[in-house]
Amino acid sequence: MTTTAFPLPARYDHVGSFLRPAYLLEAREQKAAGQITAEQLRAVEDRAIAEIVKFQEDVGLKSITDGEYRRTYFHIDFLERLGGVVTDIPVSVLKPDGTTELAPPVMRVVDKVRHTEDIQRADFEYLKKCVRPGARPKVCIPSPTMLHFRGGRAGISKTHYPELEPDFYDDVARAFGDELRSLAAAGCDYVQLDDTNLAYLCDERMREAARSRGDDPNELPHRYAKFVNKVVAQKPAGMTLAMHLCRGNFKSTHAAAGNYEPVAEALLAEMDIDAYFLEYDDDRSGDFRPLRYLPKGKTVVLGLVTTKIGQLESKDALKRRIDEAAKYAPLEQLALSPQCGFASTVHGNNIAVESQRQKLRLVIETAEEVWR
Repeated sequence: MTTTAFPLPARYDHVGSFLRPAYLLEAREQKAAGQITAEQLRAVEDRAIAEIVKFQEDVGLKSITDGEYRRTYFHIDFLERLGGVVTDIPVSVLKPDGTTELAPPVMRVVDKVRHTEDIQRADFEYLKKCVRPGARPKVCIPSPTMLHFRGGRAGISKTHYPELEPDFYDDVARAFGDELRSLAAAGCDYVQLDDTNLAYLCDERMREAARSRGDDPNELPHRYAKFVNKVVAQKPAGMTLAMHLCRGNFKSTHAAAGNYEPVAEALLAEMDIDAYFLEYDDDRSGDFRPLRYLPKGKTVVLGLVTTKIGQLESKDALKRRIDEAAKYAPLEQLALSPQCGFASTVHGNNIAVESQRQKLRLVIETAEEVWR
């Protein structure tokens, strides 16, 4: 279950990703073109990460990430390094209104899922070297549910997994547990699981897509809670495990909408996660009533500040929304953050670099005034 009544480093936090600097994007293009080596690209990434760590510390954050600067996508870069998993790179689709949307990637399990290498350890060790004493480095990895939801049963080899229960879920959980143990051995005590699937199950279009794959969208949240709990059961002692629910965050667009009600009980009451980062930045997220399922000892981080546009929210409006949320969950079990990262993919949101600082300062100042 939970590690402490309030497991986070502060009443303010952030989801993890930041806009990539131009010189890093250029280096990635050079690597793709064969003009520089992987070692040369990593040296550029090291420089950019040291800079974004200093940015986070200077702005006043207490949890520090590497900005996801070594990744192209928040999930694919991690999942494709698990044994037995292959992924098809997502493509941009032009919508009728002229905007682009990221088509969901297809992830396929073609063999037994296993942990064949330390995936994030070297990245964490470099991050840890950059972080000042007193701050808490955080590693963000995709949720294990990402290996099931998009493809469903059809995306998982029937040769290697004739039945999903229990072998598939146990193997995936063991692979994630091995990664958590690897990170803990390097000194990591704060990991965030990024999950789009439970948020997608709040959207009727996505629920219908699940039905078309042969899944019951009413049953899936409860199955996923048990699935995640298999990972939590292997969590090293002293590690905080958080989960961020994302409704899509590609070039300032979103992929899903809907109230959290269809997943709230499974998410908050059944899943043994320490803290939840929930998107609440506009009407697509619904009201705060689902927070009534939050039990004692867990924390919800309210994502009230959008990362999709640069317009700055009103501090008074944020405080009113926090008061509204506190009608359904105790204020002492709440915190504040932006709704998502600023760049869940290498492309980044359509927002100015300086807006990141302004948004984060607003989060910090508001939280300090609400939770004195």
